[in-house]
Amino acid sequence: MRHGKALRQLSRNTSHRRALLRNMATSFFQAESFETTVPKAKELRPIVERLITIGKNDNLSARRQAYSYLLNKAVVAKLFTDIGPRCSSRSGGYTRIVRTRVRPGDAAEMAIIELVDKSSKATAKSAEGKAEPKKAPAKKAPAKKAAAKKTAEKAPAKKKSASK
Repeated sequence: MRHGKALRQLSRNTSHRRALLRNMATSFFQAESFETTVPKAKELRPIVERLITIGKNDNLSARRQAYSYLLNKAVVAKLFTDIGPRCSSRSGGYTRIVRTRVRPGDAAEMAIIELVDKSSKATAKSAEGKAEPKKAPAKKAPAKKAAAKKTAEKAPAKKKSASK
């Protein structure tokens, strides 16, 4: 029986699944968002949120816990210097999962997992890009219709004679 087995298997054995989630967590903290399948994103969310909670208090014990899970020392440094302090005002819910598309090869549902509090640089870049939306160029009439309009404008209007 499967009582109390809450995690998804993701079609992998235990060691492969653990390695996958460690790699995904490391990649997540490097880029702060990336696209993956929905079940993988749902499995990654509690791991990432636990690590962010650990990263909110910067002490030796917390750093050792993060080093034991994450694969890159630069990522651990980023977690404690950048991401942890940025999320210190929140008590949880640091990430969001946004469903994006269906992958063409196997019809897997894809999603983006990202931090709710983006860095100020990313927010400034997105604000600059959204400040002035580009206007689409005016549509041109087809050549035949345009020529017909020009000839109609040039021809004088005929007056109807009112003879009875």
